[in-house]
Amino acid sequence: MGVALARWLIGGLGALMMLGGIAIAATPLSGGDLFGALTMFIPGAVLVAAVALERTRYRSLHAELSGESHGPGGGETGRPDGRFRPTEERFLDPTTGVPMRVWVDPATGDRRYVPER
Repeated sequence: MGVALARWLIGGLGALMMLGGIAIAATPLSGGDLFGALTMFIPGAVLVAAVALERTRYRSLHAELSGESHGPGGGETGRPDGRFRPTEERFLDPTTGVPMRVWVDPATGDRRYVPER
C-alpha cells in the first residue's frame, strides 16, 4: 500500500509539473518563456518516467502487475508454479537479511526470487 501511494504521489507531482511547464509556455503574459517551461516540464517528465519504469526489487513483472503483496525480503509471496526450477543461486537480501533463492523457467529464462524458509 505504501509503495502504491508513493507511486501515485510522485507520478501526480510529475504530471502537475509537466502541465505547469506547458502552461508557462502557452501563457502570453510570460511571453512563452521556454526556459521556465522546460525547467518545469523536464523534471516532471523524469518523475513520470521513473514511476512508470521503477520496479520493486526481486519481484517478477507478473507479481508487480497483479498487485500481489511482497513476501519476506521483498520477493515473491510463495513458491512459483511448476514450470520454474530452483537454481543454486542464493543470496542474502542486504536490507532484511532474508536468504533468497532464484528460480528460473528454463523455457523463457524468466526468474523469480523466493525467500528460503
